[in-house]
Amino acid sequence: MVCSTAVLSLGGEGRADQTTSCATSNASAWREEFYWLGEFNKASTVMVVEQGIVSKRLGKAIAEGVAQVISEGDKAGAARPSDYLELEKLLIVAAGPDVTRMHSGRSRQDLIATSNRTQLRGGVLEMMERLIEARNSLQSLSRLHIHTIVPAYTNGVQAQPITLAHYLLAFDAALAREGERIRQAYPRLNLSPLGSAALGTSSFPVNRVRLAELLGFDGVAENSYDATQVSSLDVPLEVISIAQSIALSVGPLIEDIETQYRDPQPWIMLREGTLTGPSSIMPQKRNPYGLISLRQAASQVVADADSFTILAHNVAPGMLDYKRGSAERTVRDANALLERFALVFDNLVINPKRALDEVNADYSTTTELANILQRDNDVPFRIGHHFASELVTYGRSKNLRPADIPYGEARRIYAEAAKAYGVENAKFPLTEARFRQSLTAENMVESSQGLGGPNPSEVARMLDSQTNLLSADREWLVAKRARLADACAKLDEAFAAVRAQ
Repeated sequence: MVCSTAVLSLGGEGRADQTTSCATSNASAWREEFYWLGEFNKASTVMVVEQGIVSKRLGKAIAEGVAQVISEGDKAGAARPSDYLELEKLLIVAAGPDVTRMHSGRSRQDLIATSNRTQLRGGVLEMMERLIEARNSLQSLSRLHIHTIVPAYTNGVQAQPITLAHYLLAFDAALAREGERIRQAYPRLNLSPLGSAALGTSSFPVNRVRLAELLGFDGVAENSYDATQVSSLDVPLEVISIAQSIALSVGPLIEDIETQYRDPQPWIMLREGTLTGPSSIMPQKRNPYGLISLRQAASQVVADADSFTILAHNVAPGMLDYKRGSAERTVRDANALLERFALVFDNLVINPKRALDEVNADYSTTTELANILQRDNDVPFRIGHHFASELVTYGRSKNLRPADIPYGEARRIYAEAAKAYGVENAKFPLTEARFRQSLTAENMVESSQGLGGPNPSEVARMLDSQTNLLSADREWLVAKRARLADACAKLDEAFAAVRAQ
């Protein structure tokens, strides 16, 4: 089997987190590959000493060389190679050729595979953090608008009134599913390939379980060929599919909000400031650039994810692993998308009166009128529905709002609708007061008693439930990051012990 000679390189990520101290930096953050090569070298040094692959005396010398290269790399302007063979040259200069015994039973293949997972691991935890922030913004806005009535649409046409909280919590539910997917995917991601060598392990007594433990993995990617060659496809694919799914949920939500800007008096819009901007020629314009850029960001994530899939297609195991940059870019872009999402929702301005006026200007409450006729007055469904439809036709033809339809005309239209189904001289069973009430948005929302509906008490219950789910996600994230920080600290302790012996 031909093995890849791909170098470990992402390129262009900067030097934002050069420090190697767990105490001064989040152990789960995005890292340059130089950092991770240093961590792998530290773990390998500890392991080869513990396994007797090298003596304690030699292990101390190797550890000193590894520490020196890390320290030199942390200096401003210093080289921080991302290719292990380039890094190894620095190790040899620091500690002589015996330092390479630390590489026993390793290959750039398992180093690349392990780096892929540690990079994505940090990105996935950041994704969960950004997702929590985005959902918190949605829930905070929802809590303010449990009673705010807004129009809801199907097929681009106003369908029925709901509450803003009911609407927003629908998208929060979608994002909650993404959090669940992250929790399910993370155990499959956080398995260590290190010690698999090129693909078939080696004759050295490498302790892969110990390497995994030192690097904060939950376990080992057991089959060594899978660990280095096969899982490089499906493991990141699962992660980026979550990123793409997030983008596909965000896109329609932002499109809904942006559509309001076509109205001279939108009921939902961005607070003027950094997320809006003027036109170069039209003084009335307040362009919603925050919404526009957020939709563009969502499209970019979808494109990034598709790019990974296309690049990964029909590539034989063991070939150049150029898929990795695409996967990490997808996750980074998704995280930036979620960060921007939270900012947008923290800057939305709602006009409840204007939203209700938009509902009252149309006929979306006539569904409840038909329901009342059937439920409370024993009118057959089809007669009630036909009457409501004819009422809408009449009102629109006269340019009337529902509240302005004369009661006498409603009685006449009802008799004609019933006659169309063979019922002669039918009397309209609703009083004028009940007729007027049946056409109000407040009545329709309050009457929606079904599980998961827009009734304010039901919305409040769902909000509390989804808030509890969000708290569980926070606890999960804190626990995972704490475990990585603990592993990092224990690695530093074990490595320091090797240097001190």
